[in-house]
Amino acid sequence: MITADERRRIVFGCGNFGGLGSSPDLRDKGDGREQALGLLDHARAIGLTRFDTANTYGGGVSETVLGEWLTRQDKAFRSSIQVATKVGNPNGAPPGERPLGGAQIAYHLDESLRRLGVERIDVYYIHEFDPATPVDETLEAFDRALAAGKIAAFGVSNATLTDLQAVLSLCTGALRTAFTHVQNEFNLLQQRDLADVIPLCQAERLDYVAFSPLAGGLLSGKYRADAKPDAGRVKDAPGFYDHLLTAETFETIEGLRARADASGDTVPGAALRFILDTPGLGSLIIAPRSIEQFEAYGIAA
Repeated sequence: MITADERRRIVFGCGNFGGLGSSPDLRDKGDGREQALGLLDHARAIGLTRFDTANTYGGGVSETVLGEWLTRQDKAFRSSIQVATKVGNPNGAPPGERPLGGAQIAYHLDESLRRLGVERIDVYYIHEFDPATPVDETLEAFDRALAAGKIAAFGVSNATLTDLQAVLSLCTGALRTAFTHVQNEFNLLQQRDLADVIPLCQAERLDYVAFSPLAGGLLSGKYRADAKPDAGRVKDAPGFYDHLLTAETFETIEGLRARADASGDTVPGAALRFILDTPGLGSLIIAPRSIEQFEAYGIAA
């Protein structure tokens, strides 16, 4: 079970609202409005206070639904939570535009503020690094947003060690103080950041936020080498996960299953426990699509 103190490290991810992530091809695979609002209500009921989205999740639907839900909450709750969103996914930029160019950031930031119904975003992420845009141009746009009071802090996502070093080398003063988060994929099947990114985050006092803790559901307990479910993220978005469907992956899954049995935990609960107990990892993002999945993760009311 995840303790009350550990729940402060859990971020509720809204990446399934209106579609699966940012891909236009997966807009019909996501959670509907009423389903999403119910999940948010449950997240609050079990004590979660951190929420993560992006301007391209569901083509903007994710921010819109989260914003609608936020308007229904009392002022005390709204003032006590953290709302994070992102900019820079290529699906959010018109053809010929650079996703992290200054003009694109300024436009999409205002759109995110409008959809979320807030005056300031608590954590604003670079969603993906844009090789066509110099990092200093992107950071100048973030610096202007910080000075204007539109963001309180910022982070980077899908970042390599080189990306992280580049941002750190260019951040000074208030901008460096505002650089607080790194959000990357980390789970039992993807641990490459242990070698360099996580140690640097520790040294620089950056909160490392792990996304995809269940590897798209592969670590949910539903998958075996000889039995794969007919529905789920792996089936809906095969291009993202085909490379993981290997003998080594299924050996890891069976090892996780044995660990869960030995500890009396569920398989997904054991997968989350692995992340929570890994030194240097500050937080993790979950994106359950039902109340039952919250319970399977070990986060009960």
